[in-house]
Amino acid sequence: MRINDLNKRSIPDTPGVYFWKKGKETLYVGRATSLRDRTRSYFAADLIATRGPRIVDMVTKSMALKWQTTDSVLEAVILEANLIKKLQPYYNIQEKDDKSWNYVVVTKEKFPRIIVVRGSNLEVLSQKISSLFGPFTSGGALKESLSIIRKMFPFLDEKSYQKRQSPFYRQIGLSPETMNEESRKEYLRNIRHIKLFFQGKKSAVVTSLKKEMKARAKAREFEKAGEIKRKIFALNHIRDVSLIKEEGTARKFAFVNFQNSPNQMEAQTVENSQMQISEPFRIEAYDVAHTSGKESVGVMTVVLDGAAAKGEYRKFRLDKNIGNDDTKSLAELLRRRANHPEWGTPNMIVIDGGKGQLNIARKAAIANFQIVSVVKDDKHKARAILGLKSADKNLEKSILLANAEAHRFAIAYHRKLRGFDKRNLF
Repeated sequence: MRINDLNKRSIPDTPGVYFWKKGKETLYVGRATSLRDRTRSYFAADLIATRGPRIVDMVTKSMALKWQTTDSVLEAVILEANLIKKLQPYYNIQEKDDKSWNYVVVTKEKFPRIIVVRGSNLEVLSQKISSLFGPFTSGGALKESLSIIRKMFPFLDEKSYQKRQSPFYRQIGLSPETMNEESRKEYLRNIRHIKLFFQGKKSAVVTSLKKEMKARAKAREFEKAGEIKRKIFALNHIRDVSLIKEEGTARKFAFVNFQNSPNQMEAQTVENSQMQISEPFRIEAYDVAHTSGKESVGVMTVVLDGAAAKGEYRKFRLDKNIGNDDTKSLAELLRRRANHPEWGTPNMIVIDGGKGQLNIARKAAIANFQIVSVVKDDKHKARAILGLKSADKNLEKSILLANAEAHRFAIAYHRKLRGFDKRNLF
C-alpha cells in the first residue's frame, strides 16, 4: 500500500483500532489515539528506525487498510487485545514472543482478584484462573487502563490483597475481612462489570447499572442511586477520562476519579497533577424528519465540551398521528426526552427553526434549561442563533456542531427506516 492510497481515504481523527490487510488475511492489528495520525505514521521516512524492517515489510505487502472507531483509547486498548486473540495476525504474533505478552487474569476466589500476568506464567496459575483477557501489547497502557477501570469499579489486585487489612483498604471497601454479605455481592457485581468491559460490552454494563440505579431509587436509596449514576457518567465519558499516552507522546486529558468518597469527582492528568473540575458542558440538540408527515422520527445529539459524544445520541419513532406538524413533533420529542433523567442534565438545548419552534421548546421543556434556536437561510446555512446570551458567544461553534449533527443524524435515521434500525431507539 502507498501513501497516495491512504490520502484517498477519509480516516477519522478519533480513537480506534486499525487493520492492515492482504486480501481476506489480516496482517496486523494496532490501536490509536488518532486513527488518522497513526496510520499516516506508517509512511514516515524513519519507519525502519522507529518500527523496524518487519513492519516496513508488512506495509509493503498490505493491499488495504480498515479501521473500527471506539469511544475512547481505553476501549481501543481492549478491542486491540480481543482482535489479536481472535485473528492471530501474523505480524503481531511474530513481533513478540508469545510468553512475553501481558494478560489480565480474574482469579477463582471468594473475593476474586484482578492481576496482570505474563504469558510465561499462565500455565502455573491455570488452576486459579476464572477469566483471562489478552494479549495486551503494552504493559504501560494496560496499567493505565486498569487504573481507570478501578476508579469506576474498585477491585483487589496483588498489592491491595496483601494490604487488605490496612485502614486505607477498609475505608474504600476493599478489605474482605470487614465485608458483609451485601458488600461481597456488590464487589462481585464490580467484577462482573469489569469482565463485561474487557469483553467489549460497555453497553451491557451501562444497561445493568441503569437497571440497578432505578431499583435503588425506587427503594428510596438515593445516595446509592447517585453513586451508580456517577459510574454511568464515567463510563459514558471515557473519551474524557483517558490514559492517553500514545505513540511516545504524552497528551494531557482530564479523567473522572472516584476517590475515597464516591460523591467527590476530581480531574487528573496522566502526569498525576490534580485539579477540581465540574462535569463537561453538555449541549443537546434535537431535530425531526418525515416524508410528508409519514414515518416521523426525532433525534437527540450531544456535544460535550465542544466534542460530539456519538455514544449518547438517541433516536425516537414519533406519533404517526401528528403528521407534518414539526412543532408538535418537537414538543413530543422533548417530552419523551424528559422521561430519561438517567441520561444526565443538559446545560443547553439546541433546536432548529425560528421563534415559533423556540417558544414551543420552552413550553415543552420541564426544567428551566437555556434553549437556543438555529435559524437557517434558503440554502440551509445557519444565519442566526436565537436565545443565545452575549456571555455565551464562545459556545457558537459547539451549538452549530450539535445542530448540524442533529440534522445529519435525523436524515440518516429516516433513510434507514425501511430496514428499521432499532439501535439507540427510545
